[in-house]
Amino acid sequence: MVEQKHSEGKIVIVSGPSGVGKSTICKEVVRRLKKVCLSVSVTTREKGENEVDGGDYWFVSKERFQEWIDKGQLLEYAEVFGHLYGTPRGKVEEALAAGETIILEIDVQGAGQVKAKYPEAWMIFVLPPRHKDLAERLQKRGRDEIEEAKDRLNGAGIEIAAGWRFYENMVVNEDLEQAINEVIKIIQQANGDE
Repeated sequence: MVEQKHSEGKIVIVSGPSGVGKSTICKEVVRRLKKVCLSVSVTTREKGENEVDGGDYWFVSKERFQEWIDKGQLLEYAEVFGHLYGTPRGKVEEALAAGETIILEIDVQGAGQVKAKYPEAWMIFVLPPRHKDLAERLQKRGRDEIEEAKDRLNGAGIEIAAGWRFYENMVVNEDLEQAINEVIKIIQQANGDE
């Protein structure tokens, strides 16, 4: 099968361990750049106190998530820490057709699925400056139960190893403004703006 040529739009995948600051970076990049949008993932996990359905994630039941899978409505999906996460296919295709750059903030499992379908996708992995910084960030955000936070921290090493192995661009989030600027520079390079 010959891989189809995709439109002028670009896919940028941003991954990294929980608590590294991916969401903050992605939202700020979208705010600062024109013709760049953020894909909103769908998940089966419970909505956090300060999260907005359709803004942070689409929060759905496992049954509804399975319907999306069965109907081919997800570009990628994976189980992460006992919850299902996926990227709605339609919104990505709409953005690409409109010539926009769409950022997919997804885990390394999903990133591999997207890269197989869109080999031209740009991949950025966000790293913490040190492992202990990640533990502190997870504790401060207070969104996870203690056991889930431990699982996320334990899984970070595996994700980071995958990042070093499969991602073309690595950004250390020690200074938030610098990390945002590095991601912007990578996206501008992907779009041929540099």
